[in-house]
Amino acid sequence: MVLNREDGGIGEYAFKDADTTRASVYDKYMLDNYSGMGETGYEGRALNKDEDLIWDTSEYPDEYYAEVMDSLYIPEEESYNGQRSIDVTKLKYKYSWMDIEAAARAAKKGKGSRKDFIRHEELEIYPDTTVWIRDFEYSYNEPMHNDYLRHDAYSDYPVVGISWQQAKAFCNWRTKFKNDDQKSRGKQFVNQFRLPTEAEWEYAARGGIEGGTYPWGAPYVISDTGCFMANFKPQRGDYAADAALYTVEAKSYEPNDFNLYNMAGNVAEWINSSYDPSAYDYVSTMNPNGGDQSNTRKVIRGGSWKDVAYFLQVSTRDYEYADSARSYIGFRTVQDYMGEEDSTQ
Repeated sequence: MVLNREDGGIGEYAFKDADTTRASVYDKYMLDNYSGMGETGYEGRALNKDEDLIWDTSEYPDEYYAEVMDSLYIPEEESYNGQRSIDVTKLKYKYSWMDIEAAARAAKKGKGSRKDFIRHEELEIYPDTTVWIRDFEYSYNEPMHNDYLRHDAYSDYPVVGISWQQAKAFCNWRTKFKNDDQKSRGKQFVNQFRLPTEAEWEYAARGGIEGGTYPWGAPYVISDTGCFMANFKPQRGDYAADAALYTVEAKSYEPNDFNLYNMAGNVAEWINSSYDPSAYDYVSTMNPNGGDQSNTRKVIRGGSWKDVAYFLQVSTRDYEYADSARSYIGFRTVQDYMGEEDSTQ
């Protein structure tokens, strides 16, 4: 059966014929020879992004649409309590990036071509909600497993349950999302979003206070008014002593002098750098970064809601494996600074 566009059914979502009446010779060439996905048989036809997906089952246009959408959900036999949720294993992100460091070293030796250093990644992107239960035995954390990523009450809380690889994938997606918008408005591309290097993170955490123990400078975790300065495990392990049993909203507590919130406590943060105990002894003084791709131990910084005060110190280093997800590790992104846009033009 041929599913036609304009029939009101799933055909509306098919590849569409490109309007080549005003296309340049180059545009026509690219449509005929490149789809972005290898040889697909759809060369010359563009993805149709004009139609919004329909999520309300009562508004599905035809049985073919219902079949496709049904395949996105977990099987009926795996659902319970009258609820069927999306099969998150099907939510994948595919992207490519260039290993510039490896390419530069190879070019110095006169080896390799550009394509040899393009890496392709594909991974599941939905956070692992089971971390709340797996990380802590003998504790009732089912509400966090069920609600943390789904309920609006947690909209301003940091994302957890993501691996280092997923954090890197988010940076790639965010860069593409921003630059697609820049292109549509005829503006220059922005620098890529990325995870900070270990040196960048520590500089930001100090907030301009070079000799500070914590981001707020003082060597104490309690203010002069008797309030805790961050979300962590104070005293002898009483999680709730600082009025926060788990994570808290991202803008809780006072920011440091760079106006950055929760550089200590709440959730530890993935860093781009690989972990080596001796890293400070031999890395460059220009812009230190432990970037060994073969080292799967990645630095985490800042401490979290489940850590004692020592891990909140701006100089404390810790690590986790790149493919691990935890209920106490999140991330924040950075960009290389290029100056400010001239608003007078």
